[in-house]
Amino acid sequence: MSPRRRPKAQAGLTLVELLVAMAIGLIVTLAVTSVVLVGENHKRATTAINDANQSGSYAAYLLDRALRSAGSGFTQAWDLGVFGCRLNIRRGGSALLPRTAAFPAPFASVPQTLNMAPVLIQRGDDSDVLVVMGGNAAAGDIPRPILSAGADENSLRLNNTIGLQAGDIGLVSREGVDDCLIEQVSAAGASGGGGSESEGEEEGATPPNDLLTLGGTYLATTGKEASLSTLVDGGNAFFSPVGRAGANNVQFQMFGVDGERRLLNYDLMHFAGSDSAAVQALADGVVTLRAVYALDANGDGRFNTADGDRWAAPDEEGYDIQSLMDTPATARQVLAVRVALVLRSTHFEKPAAEDEYVSPASLTLFGDLPEAQRSTYTIATEDRQFRHRVVDLTVPLRNMLLLPTS
Repeated sequence: MSPRRRPKAQAGLTLVELLVAMAIGLIVTLAVTSVVLVGENHKRATTAINDANQSGSYAAYLLDRALRSAGSGFTQAWDLGVFGCRLNIRRGGSALLPRTAAFPAPFASVPQTLNMAPVLIQRGDDSDVLVVMGGNAAAGDIPRPILSAGADENSLRLNNTIGLQAGDIGLVSREGVDDCLIEQVSAAGASGGGGSESEGEEEGATPPNDLLTLGGTYLATTGKEASLSTLVDGGNAFFSPVGRAGANNVQFQMFGVDGERRLLNYDLMHFAGSDSAAVQALADGVVTLRAVYALDANGDGRFNTADGDRWAAPDEEGYDIQSLMDTPATARQVLAVRVALVLRSTHFEKPAAEDEYVSPASLTLFGDLPEAQRSTYTIATEDRQFRHRVVDLTVPLRNMLLLPTS
């Protein structure tokens, strides 16, 4: 019988080998973790920049849409007492304009009395405010002469009321009178209540569709100084249809940027109801808004700097918001608006070295324009670790471009 063979002893890892393996494993883990962290940081930075770019594109789209429609419904009547008239709006009997208190932030710097103009720019210390007025020109943007007041204080006699119906919003203006009134139609034509014939006229002498009855939410029989009866007395007042209540096509609104880096919209008509409900957030990440006017100095309906046309900032003498509201001829010169938005990303990027930043100390807006029209946005030190983007757009005012040239 052969002797039993003893199994060979198994060799293991020595302590030194184990320590070396652990060290190598830790080094590999740290390297992989570092790569993952760097990749994740780049991913977050890229995502934040993309979000800022998308927010800027959306904000630019909203401003472009509003500005292109500025003046719809009333621009053709600019010289019939519309441009520069004191805008009076009442909702449910309460005055919306002129206001008795300042607008909510960030619109508090805007005058509490606003005059009619397609676009106004209020210069602010940190950001500008755009005031845009327009409708939908459903009636061909043609003002209708008001022949006289109707049988009661809430009715008017026009040459005709074809195309008008209950719920329509219009502007009553008269050249030489400071006030103009936003009105709502309750009925149009002979069915509007009362006869369509005037006292002293023969039967059938007055068209049966001349009566326009006013009423509803936006009825305004009095303005700051002139009443509706005063405006229509004399036969040289006009009714300009601008849109329809509930159809979201009467766009009397403001755009501004608040301290929370949001682009806000304020509805001057208060379609949503209260003053606080009139403010709506549109886009995040916007830190400032600046705008300048493109002026047609020679009245040829084109913008050409070789012909003397130029850009004007809203803090230049004669082009501040009050001067533009008080001077219809100047408001008539505005053919386009150039807007610059500065956006900030939400991702904090830690500097690679001390005093190293991802954003410069300041940004120059409208850098291709003369010095007087440029704007400088100073970036706070604590914000320079966030990336910034500038969105620059020029928007033509198509309703101004359609006006006859001088």
